[in-house]
Amino acid sequence: MGIFSRLTDIFNSNINSMLDKAEDPEKIIRMIIQEMEDTLVEVRSSAARSIADQKDVARRLKKLDDAQAEWERKAELAISKGREDLAKGALVEKAKVADMAAHLMEESERLTETLGRHEGDVVKLEAKLREAKAKKATIQARVKTVTAQVRVRKNLYDNRIQDAFDRFDKVESRLDRIEAEAEVYDLGKGANLADEIEELATNDEIEQEFVALKAKVTGNAANEDSVDEKPAKKAKK
Repeated sequence: MGIFSRLTDIFNSNINSMLDKAEDPEKIIRMIIQEMEDTLVEVRSSAARSIADQKDVARRLKKLDDAQAEWERKAELAISKGREDLAKGALVEKAKVADMAAHLMEESERLTETLGRHEGDVVKLEAKLREAKAKKATIQARVKTVTAQVRVRKNLYDNRIQDAFDRFDKVESRLDRIEAEAEVYDLGKGANLADEIEELATNDEIEQEFVALKAKVTGNAANEDSVDEKPAKKAKK
């Protein structure tokens, strides 16, 4: 539910209750403005939490990037010492860290979208709040008119029972969605054929990276040996 849909529901509920009690229109208008101001504070608080979460994700991503570089360094060291088993293990750990970083990047993108929505809500709410305050006198007159209309229509039409059942249907639909959201988390649990094939692809990628890294380390070692041999030949002459 959007922020304005929720705000409208609050307004309708509170205003109808106050109209039923024949409250002073001035009091109703103050309540509307207060609801908008409270909602604005709530949206800003949510935006602040999103910003804090973004900073936390950024710090975690930096640590994961450093961890990937460290595992690659360890793999190079293991290869240079002839420990291919340790080098492969280090590359496996690097792949795990890379997967964690990918999930964090998705979370960062989601937070960015959420923050954008909060920003849009703040702008809209502030504009509506200024409009409400500027048109206070007009709203008061309209509330009086609406009050009279509601009283007349209450005497002509009584759809409260049907409205109640309509609300029950909405509640049941909402519960169905919530239950569906809960059941989604149980989908895809456990290993399956697709997971095993994906694991094979990941192992191939690690093997290819290992071969390339081994060639890099071996090449560097060969170059160092070649440099050491040249001075020896000159000395012999």
